[in-house]
Amino acid sequence: MATKTFFVTGTDTEVGKTLVSAAILGMARQRGLRCEGIKPVAAGCRWQDGRLVNDDALALMSASDTNLDYQSVNPIALEPPIAPHIAAAKVGRTLEVESLAAACREILQGDLDLAVIEGAGGWLVPLNDRDTLADLCAALEATVILVVAMKLGCINHALLTAKAIAELKLEFAGWVGNCVGEEMPCLHENIAALQGGLRAPCLGILPHIDDALPQSAWRHLQIEHLLT
Repeated sequence: MATKTFFVTGTDTEVGKTLVSAAILGMARQRGLRCEGIKPVAAGCRWQDGRLVNDDALALMSASDTNLDYQSVNPIALEPPIAPHIAAAKVGRTLEVESLAAACREILQGDLDLAVIEGAGGWLVPLNDRDTLADLCAALEATVILVVAMKLGCINHALLTAKAIAELKLEFAGWVGNCVGEEMPCLHENIAALQGGLRAPCLGILPHIDDALPQSAWRHLQIEHLLT
């Protein structure tokens, strides 16, 4: 069974969760760890070879150390690029924490040192009328890593997310700041405010990375203590 399981969430959608997730997997592989990335649910998928696939899930598969089939890594693939519960409803499907958790556990029970589960959108993205992706993280008792998009509003978004994580009494390993575009005004002051307000360590600040390759993020992450 995976000895360490991390759930990578974000302050919003398109904040760099996949980049950070794949970077963690790549750094783990470099240290000889057997690791796997999981994307339980993904919206905005495309057709390839007769099936729906998601680029985030494919990136996790490429960074992982196993040879799992696509269906295992991304059990719920939805075509509409909208909130997962709405996308599921449009195709007559219902998302359930129990079934998603079961799919994840099937992988986690394998011979793994580390697993990275990537969420979809932000922390409280709904799965149905009562459950959110936060409930999936809680069901799996995973340790949370928060990716913060460094842009106007990030302090509020990050502090609200951290408060919601604390309310579920989940372990919060730390946060990664990601400069998603041109350098924001008062970047260092915003980083300082996050460091003071978040009760978890900063695991790195990623500059704007044009190629968006996980290897480009490695030297900016301080996660060695999470890999031992």
